[in-house]
Amino acid sequence: MSAIAEHRPGRLRVYLGYAAGVGKTYKMLEESQRLRGEGKDVVVGYFEPHGRKDTIEKTQGLEFVPRKTLVYRGVKFEEMDTEAILARRPEICAVDEFPHTNVPGSGRAKRWEDVKALLDAGIHVMTTMNIQHLESLNDQIREITGVEVRETIPDWVMKSADEVVLIDLPPGALLNRLQRGAVYAPEKAQRAMDHFFKEEALAALRELALRQTAHEAEIRQGSPEHRDDQEAGDERQERILLHLTESPATAGLIRRGKRVADYLKAECVGVCVLRPGSLSRLTSGEREALERHLDFARKLHVETRVLEGENATEALVDFARRNSVTQIYLARPPRQWLPMLGKRHFVMRVVEKAKDMQVTVVADRRRQRP
Repeated sequence: MSAIAEHRPGRLRVYLGYAAGVGKTYKMLEESQRLRGEGKDVVVGYFEPHGRKDTIEKTQGLEFVPRKTLVYRGVKFEEMDTEAILARRPEICAVDEFPHTNVPGSGRAKRWEDVKALLDAGIHVMTTMNIQHLESLNDQIREITGVEVRETIPDWVMKSADEVVLIDLPPGALLNRLQRGAVYAPEKAQRAMDHFFKEEALAALRELALRQTAHEAEIRQGSPEHRDDQEAGDERQERILLHLTESPATAGLIRRGKRVADYLKAECVGVCVLRPGSLSRLTSGEREALERHLDFARKLHVETRVLEGENATEALVDFARRNSVTQIYLARPPRQWLPMLGKRHFVMRVVEKAKDMQVTVVADRRRQRP
């Protein structure tokens, strides 16, 4: 496809896969070679070979912008030289490993922020990532693989892409590549098969990648259901409220609620309710956790509000009604709340009061430690 070369500046194409070794970087370099053959000005801003010979061969003849070297805590690191790319000002830049976290001192914390700088300067970018790095899926990925992915990309960054291309490979074929040493060296390959690269986990990740790509296509094209609603004059706008607290379960609640909001094209707001003066009575750890969750919601482009009220249930539900909220998301209460001297838990009080709204109680997907 030549969509990048034919359109105006600043277009982003993401090659999406479900695991290392499916062929994302290979396809990106193959496209770079094709565009170069058409006379386009293409450079490679960052490439991670991982020792894969077939992928390395695809770089022959391509222009590389040299990496910059940074020293952090006495160790040398190489990062993409965004400023050098901006100075070179190519038409198209290939950038591997979109979710990468830059070493401190790089100027920008994340590679996707470097890519945004290139896009803002009018440079088309092709990049690669796996589905497990999408922020809203973090809890599901941990459930599937037992691994918590630290490097994530906010969903709104993915939605800013002009094109998302799925690079697919059946799990059996990927495992065969792994066993042949085409993905990792033998020792690393065996560790991968013992942990992340189990066929059942790969099949689940592949399903997530397929669904996400379909969703991305629907966003860009407009779903038939959405068009039918518009033609029928359906003006109903979903509005989702996320209840934010200092509880560790709140991060998962934010991911779940924001993902649903994105699917429904709904407005989303995160609300914290405090009693007057109660902030000062929180421990430093509780305050830090609450601030962290508020910041996390903002990072995902969720509007946040902090309310004060003697009655948290009344404050939350009244706010929801005033703002035409249609769905409320609450964290599931801990087990020990059950029959506490006959008192009803906050969650049950909200369910009872907000009968005109859909109330979803989100389970805590974090792994329970013994």
